[in-house]
Amino acid sequence: MQGFAGFMWLLSVALILFSGFALIDAATRHEDAYRAASKQTKPFWLIILGIAFVVNLIFNILSFLPVIGLVATIVYMVDVRPALRGLPGGGRSRRGSSSDGPYGPYNGGR
Repeated sequence: MQGFAGFMWLLSVALILFSGFALIDAATRHEDAYRAASKQTKPFWLIILGIAFVVNLIFNILSFLPVIGLVATIVYMVDVRPALRGLPGGGRSRRGSSSDGPYGPYNGGR
């Protein structure tokens, strides 16, 4: 039984890390990218993935709720994330200067 319990613990940790990665990835994407990819909004995915992460922390892997959280995380990872990454810039939030143009920073005609 100890081997099974150890395996289930490792599976729970892997599930927590997987949902945590998806949550962090969703948080780093720009909100406009979700609209451009014709997916649900950024707050929607942050709420869904946040709930999945918390459920994975609280409940045992053998209960029903972590399975629902796993399904939501998988949907984000195989459908939404590739669509966001396919956009120019990968949908990531960038901290550019106000003088940045479409071809790089404006240098004042120099």
